[in-house]
Amino acid sequence: MSKPSLYGLTLDTLSQWLLEHGHRKFRAGQVWDFLYRKRVVSIDEMAEVHADCTALLNEHFTIGTLTEHTRQESADGTIKFLFRLADGNLIETVLMRHKFGLSVCVTTQVGCNIGCSFCASGLLAKSRDLSAAEVVEQIMKVQLHLDQSGRDERVTHIVVMGIGEPFDNYENMADFITIVKDHKGLAIGPRHITVSTSGLAGKIKEFADNDLGVNLAVSLHAPNNELRTRIMKINKAIPIEKLMEAIDYYLEKTNRRITIEYILLKDVNDRVEHALELAELMRDRSKLVNVNLIPYNPVDEHSQYQRSEQASITAFYDTMKKQGISCSVRLEHGTDIDAACGQLRSKQIKREDGAGKSVTG
Repeated sequence: MSKPSLYGLTLDTLSQWLLEHGHRKFRAGQVWDFLYRKRVVSIDEMAEVHADCTALLNEHFTIGTLTEHTRQESADGTIKFLFRLADGNLIETVLMRHKFGLSVCVTTQVGCNIGCSFCASGLLAKSRDLSAAEVVEQIMKVQLHLDQSGRDERVTHIVVMGIGEPFDNYENMADFITIVKDHKGLAIGPRHITVSTSGLAGKIKEFADNDLGVNLAVSLHAPNNELRTRIMKINKAIPIEKLMEAIDYYLEKTNRRITIEYILLKDVNDRVEHALELAELMRDRSKLVNVNLIPYNPVDEHSQYQRSEQASITAFYDTMKKQGISCSVRLEHGTDIDAACGQLRSKQIKREDGAGKSVTG
């Protein structure tokens, strides 16, 4: 049986584990510093930690379990990493460069069961959740890449928007957030972390109750049930009314701004009439809501959907603004590589299948 990764332990959990195994609490701080500040890749590199402690850690834990399989680099500086997990599954992680810093988009599941009809992530069904360690290691792999470039850069922002539904892997997602925002480690500010959900209403309420201090984005993509059910099958189980009730609970509980994600699909949900309907849906919540319009990245397997014309994107945006709704258009990254989430992974698995290899996920 493979050993678990130290990346999966919060500082409190690591402290308690070491105490239970006869070591003083301060050892956890030393280990934590080597993991996240000095960024060692093996336990044996923790030179200042007592040998008995590193021997114990080596017996029970490892550090890294991911290996880089493929890397695509865009002209705009975006880098998409394809990582292979210890069990052979493939996941995607994306580094994006912004004026405000370096942002990493992480994956939380192998495959996705939400089944949005336009999305590359759902081309392969979910086979398992990622552990907290596997999500943390995505950040660490990207940070190690930055360290090796010698440009003294660090990851400053995180978006939990990669393959999978984060709220369907809630506990591991929450542990991941606790680990990466810890001020003694990576110290990524909670206001620099955003979690995106397709709309699991019960988990949105739990997220509000737990108040991890990070941002929430909700993928809506349609202003009414008929259209949303057509493009997002989750709407059958959680219709817009139930989703908006959960959003209202979140807003009241946290008084924190929320992002409504709306992907624009040509002649499907991008007309002015849709913008007016969406504005009406948002009206009573407008003080704490920003609608983020997302130009569509076409996916070969979803040829029924096309990217909206620029004139339609502009008209939709202008309509929302005239209706008094805060609105933005997402800045695009990596359009010259496999930009859609899950696209690189899907293509690689097809190649491996075509070559006669046994692939899980």
